[in-house]
Amino acid sequence: MLSLLSILITLGYSNLAVAQDCSQIVESNDAMQFDLKEMRVSADCKNMTVTLKHVGNLPQQFMGHNWVLSNTADMMPLSGASMQAGAPNYLPEGDSRIIAATDMIGGGQETSVTFDMSSLDPSGDYSYFCTFPGHYAIMKGKFIIE
Repeated sequence: MLSLLSILITLGYSNLAVAQDCSQIVESNDAMQFDLKEMRVSADCKNMTVTLKHVGNLPQQFMGHNWVLSNTADMMPLSGASMQAGAPNYLPEGDSRIIAATDMIGGGQETSVTFDMSSLDPSGDYSYFCTFPGHYAIMKGKFIIE
């Protein structure tokens, strides 16, 4: 009986930790890669903070990275609009398809974005990607709300 109680307590604390973990660190590098291909976020999160770290060495103008969240269906159109928006951020200002976005950064830099999760549908199809020209095809992942 004591071991069952221990297991239940452990599971309870584990679920609490997951429910309250509303932040994520994502690393990017000079090989045009995010270290995460998928992010799982608790539906209990009211706000989510994503910190992007560029662990490479190349400067922003040659190998800049950002982290942009949108509906998966909007990823390709947003990538095209981002190229038209141009440097330095390669992101169309005020575009309603952008759910959240960090600043564009270069090697050795880091940036964060905090956004409201209340408008996101847990059954929605969301993706994150980098809008630096040509990067979205490789630098992307799924954003899953559980």
